[in-house]
Amino acid sequence: MNHMQRLNAAFDLQQPDRPPILGGWLAAPEHIQALTGCSDDDYWSDPFYWGMEAERALGSDGVIGIFVPVTRGAYRCVDDDILERRAGYNMERVLAEIAALPEPDEMRADFDETSRYAALKQNLLAKQTQASEMLWCPADWEIIPAALWYTKYGYENALLLPRLYPEAHRKLLHTSAERGRQNACLRARAMREGIHPKALLTGEDLCSQRGPMISPEFLRREYWPLVEYAIEPVIAAGGRLVWHCDGDVRPIIPDILHAGFAGLQGFQRECGVELDWIVNLRSCKGDPLLIFGPMSVTTVLPHGTPDDVRAEVSRAMALCRDRASLVYFTSNTINPDVPLENLRAYFDAVITSQW
Repeated sequence: MNHMQRLNAAFDLQQPDRPPILGGWLAAPEHIQALTGCSDDDYWSDPFYWGMEAERALGSDGVIGIFVPVTRGAYRCVDDDILERRAGYNMERVLAEIAALPEPDEMRADFDETSRYAALKQNLLAKQTQASEMLWCPADWEIIPAALWYTKYGYENALLLPRLYPEAHRKLLHTSAERGRQNACLRARAMREGIHPKALLTGEDLCSQRGPMISPEFLRREYWPLVEYAIEPVIAAGGRLVWHCDGDVRPIIPDILHAGFAGLQGFQRECGVELDWIVNLRSCKGDPLLIFGPMSVTTVLPHGTPDDVRAEVSRAMALCRDRASLVYFTSNTINPDVPLENLRAYFDAVITSQW
């Protein structure tokens, strides 16, 4: 099988010749430079190009996105300017911004599907051309409503908002749900036209390592019905949505699957989120789950040996065999603390594996 055939088989819950690998979350420019032979100046002249070349060098079957650090010399997606902007919000400013948002009815009336779809199609085709023999599998973090707005407003404001100002928070939920449904309509159309993979990664970090940051009961009442509304066009088009799992997501996994998600991605074993029992779960349609994972970027990859990495690859394959459709992927971004020899061992172990 070639790269695309392998991934598409896994997305269709079929067994390919070996589990495919998704790449794209390599957040260490020095690793990219070592893999491709480019200089630091070369890399920063076109980080997307060199990130794609690094995935090609490693042997990725598909690419979910190319991670580009926010500033040169860094490896994160936030910097001091972003953190200062968050710190600049007080509740008065948050409420004023929410009040200025359009209502969902206005958003529906202003939705220009034709022009927005043309832009999405152009982007998908261009990125697939750059990916070449690999499959471009972009995530879409805005296809669902946002429950917690800490990335914009900071944790204190975001966590106080639903408790102290429920109507303002409800407006945020509904406007973001409408935005999500519009994105879902565009993705669904691209899937039907065959220019978008049938699997799509999305999700929101609702949990810390101690569990949900917001009440699961609140989420069931206010949030998950809007998630179902937002993602419905993709599910109707035959797409399989995969939820990003960060922290201890165990209390909300039943809700994720009930909302219509067909797969899970990530998994922090140190939080009790073990592949051992996840592989036995089923979607609301009764299908085996599509698993993106479970290579840990907090334990095995940064702190294990190459033999530990190879053992984790074998373990995941054994657990998923005949239980779930496995696509190897990391739990989160691959940071500079991951030794390059471990990264190579990970890819080599998957590429040389057989079912």
